Amino acid sequence: MKRIVVLSFALMIGAFSFAQKKELKEVEKAIKENNYADAKSLITQAEALMSAMDDKEKAKFYFLKGQALYANGNGNDYDVSEALHNFQMLRDIEKASGKMTYTPEVDNMNVSMTNNFINKAQSALEQKNYEVSYKNFENAYMSSPVDTLYLYNAGLLATSNQSFDKAIAIFEKLQNLGYTGISTSFSATETESGEEQSFPSAALRDISIKAGTHTNPLNKKSESKVGDIAKNIALIYIEKGETDKALSAIDKAKAANPGDFNLLVAEANVRYKLGQMEKYKELISKALSLEPNNIDLLFNLGVVAAEEKDMETAKSYYDQAIEVDPSYTRAYMNMAALILDQEQGIITEMNGLGSSAADDKKYNELKEKRVQVYKDAIPYLESAFKNEPKNLAAARTLMNIYTQIDDQANFKIMKAKVDELEGNN
Repeated sequence: MKRIVVLSFALMIGAFSFAQKKELKEVEKAIKENNYADAKSLITQAEALMSAMDDKEKAKFYFLKGQALYANGNGNDYDVSEALHNFQMLRDIEKASGKMTYTPEVDNMNVSMTNNFINKAQSALEQKNYEVSYKNFENAYMSSPVDTLYLYNAGLLATSNQSFDKAIAIFEKLQNLGYTGISTSFSATETESGEEQSFPSAALRDISIKAGTHTNPLNKKSESKVGDIAKNIALIYIEKGETDKALSAIDKAKAANPGDFNLLVAEANVRYKLGQMEKYKELISKALSLEPNNIDLLFNLGVVAAEEKDMETAKSYYDQAIEVDPSYTRAYMNMAALILDQEQGIITEMNGLGSSAADDKKYNELKEKRVQVYKDAIPYLESAFKNEPKNLAAARTLMNIYTQIDDQANFKIMKAKVDELEGNN
């Protein structure tokens, strides 16, 4: 009796093995014929036999299932995600067994898959379809995990799509991966044209240097995205009304990246969003101690001071920004706005005067003071317009000022420029 049981069991194993091979061959045939609907149906049937499969057969199963679900790029979002998951399962099995039968094929497929995902993501982005775009960037990362920039793009676009939970999941995954976003670009100046050109690697760039076709090799490191990631997580939590989680996200990032400049700025922006102005100024000042000539930070402190009606401090920061970068138009425009803001107080005081001789004298003094305000603003507006000849706001304000101070020559010049700019718009 015992011998019969063993024999029956052996026959059953043989039947399972035969069934597995038959099912997988049918799936393989359907895929070769591009009949992905049948392939998906058949792979579901084969899945019932997985418990009896060895590692080699399981690897083939995951390989075929991935192909069936991907459907040569025509699978739906869920199927494509599952396809990538199955390809990863295949890699894990073959890596553990040491037998790379299907992994090389999947690696070759992944090149075209990644390109397909990127093309779809970029096309959707051009149409401002952020949902389709972020999903394809995420798929591009899953098919090419070394390219974490795709996952970062997915997080940004998920945020733009207001898919906040998804965005947080992506950003937190990047944090867990230790992603910094720092990369090095390689460039050199072409001798013939004098233009700077980029190279995919230092080795290729150095070949051109040795050949004499290029000079002045440069290696440029991009800024860390650690601060931006933490800021995005925090701002999403603020949007969701979860302030404690927002600050916790910042603290977590600070613990992992102490002294990170971009993280300081990110926390400052979060504090600003929360209305914590003193903390904001403290953090920006700390960031400025690391980068004293950062014009954006100087400008931002000027804006905050202006919002707090601390005009002298605001002017000081705008002046510092202009000193660092004389072409920084925003500082010129804001400085002019600060100066012109004085006009309202002068007009109010003028309107409150009576008709006495003393009032008439005061009126004339205020009138001169008002003209001086205009004259004080002119240099900043002229600098802004010189830096940005298409700055309609600067041109229009100058035109109005020249009218007020009765400078007809400059009024006519500026009116012609305003008419030209308005015509182009």
